[in-house]
Amino acid sequence: MTDPAHHTLIEDAQGIAYGAGMAAFGILILTELGLVTGQTAGLAVLVSYTSGLDFGPVFFTINLPFYWLGYRRMGAIFTLKTFIAVGLLSGLSMIMPNWISFAWINPAFGATLFGAVSGSALLALFRHGASLGGVGILALVLQDRTGFRAGWTQLLFDAALFVLALGLRDLPTVAYSFLGALVVNLVIAINHRRDRYIAT
Repeated sequence: MTDPAHHTLIEDAQGIAYGAGMAAFGILILTELGLVTGQTAGLAVLVSYTSGLDFGPVFFTINLPFYWLGYRRMGAIFTLKTFIAVGLLSGLSMIMPNWISFAWINPAFGATLFGAVSGSALLALFRHGASLGGVGILALVLQDRTGFRAGWTQLLFDAALFVLALGLRDLPTVAYSFLGALVVNLVIAINHRRDRYIAT
């Protein structure tokens, strides 16, 4: 009988594959519309827009310094799963445009769809002991060392990203981007409840 408190290896593989795949689809929608987002993915998107480099390699590279912090704070299994998830997202974001394209997307709908898809992707990763790395890990380490709340660190980072985006994108684009980021955070805030789900 399967222990209900833990996922099997196959369940973890499916969850991480789903999470990385949906996250890559979300990035495809985001970049198709020229929008930005928060956290490490948002930084990678901005670097991609300004440098002309593909999002995938930029995102993978930006995450590299955070794995040591992840290992120290969350352990080897979390770090390995996160490395796999980041690698899958990076690779899929490079090849997925060959599989699907959009003739037109309404910006408000596209931003909302990005938020919903990305939120479900993150939920899947969280519930299988992984993440997409980056600022979230740093925020937890800073909270451990200084007591400064992780949520505030992430909020300040995102605020700085959106201020930077205002210098690179027009105001309507940044507004739609904010809508997408809001939907992501609402999906996580409403659905990521450890007291409601026993599987880890």
